[in-house]
Amino acid sequence: MRRPPPHVYFLVSAVFHYLGPAFAVLLFARVEVLGVAWLRVVSAAVVFALWRRPRHVTRLLVAWGCVLATMNCCFYLAIDRLPLSTVAAIEFLPVVLLAAIGARTPRNGVALALAAPGVLLLTGVHVGAGATALALACANAVLFAVYIVLADRVAKQEGVSGVDGLAASMLVAAVVITPMAGWAAVPAFDDPVAIAAGVGVGLCSSVIPYVADQLALARLPRATYALMVSLLPATATLIGIVVLTQVPSAREVAGVALVVAGVALHRPASVVGQAKGTRISRSSSSDGSPRPSRLLVVSQSASPDGSTATVRMRPNSPSSSDSG
Repeated sequence: MRRPPPHVYFLVSAVFHYLGPAFAVLLFARVEVLGVAWLRVVSAAVVFALWRRPRHVTRLLVAWGCVLATMNCCFYLAIDRLPLSTVAAIEFLPVVLLAAIGARTPRNGVALALAAPGVLLLTGVHVGAGATALALACANAVLFAVYIVLADRVAKQEGVSGVDGLAASMLVAAVVITPMAGWAAVPAFDDPVAIAAGVGVGLCSSVIPYVADQLALARLPRATYALMVSLLPATATLIGIVVLTQVPSAREVAGVALVVAGVALHRPASVVGQAKGTRISRSSSSDGSPRPSRLLVVSQSASPDGSTATVRMRPNSPSSSDSG
C-alpha cells in the first residue's frame, strides 16, 4: 500500500497541534492547569511505551525530553491566560529571528520586519493580561524553536527511527514533568471523566501531532517544511474560534496575518546554504575553444533513515553554454 504524501502528515499535525490544547482549555474547569499538562505528557508516554517499547536513550533524546516537559508547562500556563491564537503567533517569532540571524539575507530581513510588528500587535492587545502571561508565552516560543531543531535532528538521525526517538524522549519528559506538575493532577485521580479527558488530550496533543511531525520531517525538504509551518498560527486561530469561541478582533487578525506572512517568507540558514551549493563551471578544450559548461547539480533526498546528497555533472546544451 502506498504511503500518504508527507504533506498529509503535516496537515494532520497542524490540526491536532492546537486541537488538543483547545480541548485542554475546556478541561481547566475540572483540573489544575499544570495537572492537565502532566496528564497530557504522562498519558502520551504510556502510549509510546506500550507501542514502541523504547530501549535506547541518547543525550539528544534526553535534551528533547526536557524541552518537551518544560515547553508543555509554559504553553498550558500561557493559554490559560491568553487566547490560543496569540500564544501560537508568539511561538513563531524566535523561529523567524533565528533564521534572520543564521542567514542574513534580504528575504529573512523582510520576514522579520513582518513577524515582529505582528507579535507586537498581538501582545499590545493583551498587555492587560500582565507580564507573567506574556513571559510564559515568550518562554514557550523559545522552547518551541528548540523543539523544532531537536525534532528535525531526531527525524534525520541514523540508527533509530524518528518515532522511536520520540517515544524515548516522551518517557524522559514524563519523568521531568512529574516534580513540576504531578502534584496538580492528584485531585483529579478520583475523577474518571477528568482522567479520561486528560488521556484524550494526550493523544490529540502529543501522540498524533508529534508522530505526524516525525513522518513529515523525515520526507519533506526543510524549505518546504518551513513554508508549511506558516499555516500553524492561522490553524490555531480557526480552532480557537470553533472550539473555544475566541473570536479575534481586527487588530488580532492583522497581527496573526503578519506573523503568517513572516513565517512563510523566512528561510533557515541550511536552506540558504543549499541554494548556494549549485555552481556553474566552465573549462577549455586543448585547442583553446570553450567546452560546453557543466552544471554541478546537488540533489537531496530524505528518507526515514536520514538525508543523502547526490552530486552529478551534467553537460549543458551548446546554446545554454553560449548564453553563459
